[in-house]
Amino acid sequence: MRLTCSQKDLFNALTITNKAVDLNNTLPVLNNVLLKAEGKRLHFTATNLEIAINYWIETDIKNEGEITIPSKLFTNYINYLKDEKIDISVEEGNSMVIKTSDSTTKIKGISSNEFPPIPTIEKEGGMIIKVKDFKKGIHQVVFAATLNTTRPILAGVYFSVEKDKLKMVATDSYRLAEKIVTLKKTSGDISCIIPAKTILELGYILDSLKDSDEIDIVISKNQVLFTIGAVKIISRLIEGQFPNYQQIIPKSTKTKIEFDINELTLVLKRINLFAKENNNKIILKANDGQVIVTTETTQYGEGEVTIKAKIDGENNEIALNSQFLLDVLGNIGGEGVVVEIGEKITPIIIRPKEKNDYTHIIMPLKI
Repeated sequence: MRLTCSQKDLFNALTITNKAVDLNNTLPVLNNVLLKAEGKRLHFTATNLEIAINYWIETDIKNEGEITIPSKLFTNYINYLKDEKIDISVEEGNSMVIKTSDSTTKIKGISSNEFPPIPTIEKEGGMIIKVKDFKKGIHQVVFAATLNTTRPILAGVYFSVEKDKLKMVATDSYRLAEKIVTLKKTSGDISCIIPAKTILELGYILDSLKDSDEIDIVISKNQVLFTIGAVKIISRLIEGQFPNYQQIIPKSTKTKIEFDINELTLVLKRINLFAKENNNKIILKANDGQVIVTTETTQYGEGEVTIKAKIDGENNEIALNSQFLLDVLGNIGGEGVVVEIGEKITPIIIRPKEKNDYTHIIMPLKI
């Protein structure tokens, strides 16, 4: 293998594919990125056996070939080079030689024959979504998934397509987020659970791809393929049945409160200085056109803040986890939010003031 490419393109490709590298793998080749020079393209592939990322750049290829190189080491080295043309070649014994105008470096690799094969996807359903809409859906939903791998169903994001609408849902059993996204195109019935880690990494990659307008998603029996321009991401699906979450969303509420997101966020951050000593417990009291946010007494003291708000319905109060509230306020977007309260033991509903495409519920705490 022998080729010439730019430092900038090479570093960008490695940064993207690195997101599939897990340094805790016991199999050494999984710490490597597979480089394959073919035609006029240099392909990059990395996997941790749960997610695989493939990316390509156009290069001046003189001899085709392939090799795997330690991903983190290679990326860090390329990052320290000047933005100029780099000559890359592979010697016998699986060593890569990197030459620039002022340096020659050799990095030992592993034969590409030891790299695990990347599965092919047999399409059973698919959809095309605008990148900006999908990115917003990721930010509004994925944080609500559990990090506890002992409950794998809840460690994923549920995808369900009805006509031209995609529902993205995540829950950790204490809170739940549902986002409805309009699709550009869809085919086949789709109902699956995608690991939250995959969705998070996908969000990071989308943030780094400035020129992409849409994302193509293909679903098979146990895998999913995301294609955004030159990037392909393959992930396993989580087996099992997602909870029937619709039945826990309250059908009616007694009190609706409109808040300015920035004002409520600032209040919660102040109150949380005390509430975090009591598992982030706060109490919201809606009373005659104002909302009082209080904490119970902790070893550091207590807090109380009064907010003027638009209140429809009854006076009411409820105890909540303040960090859960801060999480949704930080991801919901817009300037206003509506909080709906029912009984003290039923979940609250949080929706953006401007749109009706997002629903978030939080289970209450005991008062």
